[in-house]
Amino acid sequence: MGERSDRIDVQVSVGDQVVQVRVAGEVDIATVAAFRSALWSVPVRPVVQLELSGLRLLSAAGVRALLAAHLRVRARGGELVVVDPTPVVARVLRATGLHRVMPILEPARVVEAARRGAPADLVAGVRRPPAAAGDLVLAA
Repeated sequence: MGERSDRIDVQVSVGDQVVQVRVAGEVDIATVAAFRSALWSVPVRPVVQLELSGLRLLSAAGVRALLAAHLRVRARGGELVVVDPTPVVARVLRATGLHRVMPILEPARVVEAARRGAPADLVAGVRRPPAAAGDLVLAA
């Protein structure tokens, strides 16, 4: 299952406990509909891994879609976990404050958690920084 165009490729793999969504290319105003569609089609699972190592651009439209997906997954009882964002995307996540709202994992932590075999470890091992005064805190 997935979405593909000239500028974006989204692949979705569904497991018993984890859904893996791999996004490559660019998420901007022209491609955000495909990105949003793929995220909305994800079935209910405890963990949704959004792997962004192939994403070159995340625009404001992409940030809005990512935040909406995060809130949607949480409302359904799951956790959206961003995995291995490129440096450009990591800067966008920090600049927008999304790094304080959703877990972001480095590749080494993902491999370590997978070796332990429990998808819950992907979420349980993530330490979110406490909210500081003036931080945007969103509740589902």
